[in-house]
Amino acid sequence: MSSSRRSRTRRAGTSSLSSRSISEDQISELLSKLQALLPESQSRNGVHRGSAARVLQDTCSYIRSLHQEVDNLSETLAELLSSADVTSDQAAVIRSLLM
Repeated sequence: MSSSRRSRTRRAGTSSLSSRSISEDQISELLSKLQALLPESQSRNGVHRGSAARVLQDTCSYIRSLHQEVDNLSETLAELLSSADVTSDQAAVIRSLLM
């Protein structure tokens, strides 16, 4: 690729990014909304004192904990479905509810 073509590509990419830029007010509003989705213990009792980085770290931590909870519940469900107490009809109903 020629250097003039590369610079045009860079400029084109830059202009498309700038046309989609987000203002600081919009970022602040999005962070507040994100923080509101976190459980109270994660969101510092609902007070928005943390930096954007802190809100993102808390959000990532919360998502990791949700993934772990899903994994644990999946294991529990698999154990229940494989137990002798669940008939094949009941297992079919449970599977259909999960889909």
